Amino acid sequence: MKPRAWSSRDRTDRRLPRVQGYRVASVDEIEEVTDGREPWRPVRHHFGITSFGVNTWTGHEAGDRIINEHDEEGEDEELYFVWRGRARFEIDGEAVDAPAGTYVFVTPGSKRTAFAEEPETTILVAGGIPGQAHTASGWEIWAQVNPLYLAGRYEEAADRGRELVEANPGYPNPLYNLACCESLAGRPADAVRHLAQAIELYPPLTEYARNDSDFDAIRDEPAFAELVRG
Repeated sequence: MKPRAWSSRDRTDRRLPRVQGYRVASVDEIEEVTDGREPWRPVRHHFGITSFGVNTWTGHEAGDRIINEHDEEGEDEELYFVWRGRARFEIDGEAVDAPAGTYVFVTPGSKRTAFAEEPETTILVAGGIPGQAHTASGWEIWAQVNPLYLAGRYEEAADRGRELVEANPGYPNPLYNLACCESLAGRPADAVRHLAQAIELYPPLTEYARNDSDFDAIRDEPAFAELVRG
């Protein structure tokens, strides 16, 4: 299973209609969710933005990790803006103090994380792959299911994930992760069907699935073998 995002060739965010003119929301009006790591608010998904990725992440207590450590190797360049509070970034081992109003730009391949130096520190994050038009994978949709997956509650994760996939069609990430949970929950036919839909939207998922241990339970299924044959 891949809880976070990869770049995809998806076309639009189908959950929200296109808006002519504008929409307005304060940060705190967007519902906070968590994927089992840090609390965040799905700004892109809230507004139905399709041309760039953007979200906010919050550390409610001083010392909380706000941004999970990652390097975006081969993926996004990211711009961080400390909207509220004070953050401490660690980028390739170097500490960067970032009070409210600070921008921090990090290129792909640089390992980065951030911690709250003050309560309720909130960071706005925008990102995209250099030289490519942004396309949404839908990782925000699946994030709320991830704690069930991490807890090994695969049947619950599959049931909840299916509801979200049906309400938000057209995203490869939730479909792929749903297939993982269905495989682990002993639902081989459903797992193969949803994996096929995910691969149709984003063919590189074939390689992910071929090496993903979540599919060990269905690896000998002829339909699965056909999907990942490559």
